[in-house]
Amino acid sequence: FGPGVRWTSLVQQMLGEGWTVIEEGLGGRTATMEDPIKEGLKGIDYFVPCLDSHKPLDVVVIMLGTNDAKERFSLTPRDMALCTMRLAQKIRFSGAGRAGKDPQVLLVSPPPVREGYEEKETFHSLGAGAVKKTTAYPKWLKEFAPQGGFAFVEAGAYLSMGEEDCMHLDEKGHEVLAHVLEEKIKELVKS
Repeated sequence: FGPGVRWTSLVQQMLGEGWTVIEEGLGGRTATMEDPIKEGLKGIDYFVPCLDSHKPLDVVVIMLGTNDAKERFSLTPRDMALCTMRLAQKIRFSGAGRAGKDPQVLLVSPPPVREGYEEKETFHSLGAGAVKKTTAYPKWLKEFAPQGGFAFVEAGAYLSMGEEDCMHLDEKGHEVLAHVLEEKIKELVKS
């Protein structure tokens, strides 16, 4: 989807003037796993230089997990959450906030991969077991987030993945997520 449809640009519109939402979404990105098929998708290697180029930042939103569920990575849902936590900790202690402080980190677990993905082209990317892994992942991330001092939103409590490929948000999903995250971001900045 283009600008004006993705949740990031919708959040920007909702927050209005005085706010800047920087979008760093990348298809296929993982938290910490090196993909043997396509290089450059490992978030943990990318994020520190990325934060440095955009600082100062008030809030960093991380919504990863779907790609970490790929069969070729052999991660359990718990391990997927630990990988996301590792990335979040790097961001938390980056000094990329105002006056060299650390930005707030908001962890968002994506909605689970939708049943029926095995019948789509998506299956060739994800492999077996993605529904089970992405359904269990939010429980672990929710448990670990407060231990790291991170805010948490379970997107699957508000929306489902789109029907087209079963692993990405549809237009309505982007809109719903934008409303949820806009409120949470405002809450974090006030605290």
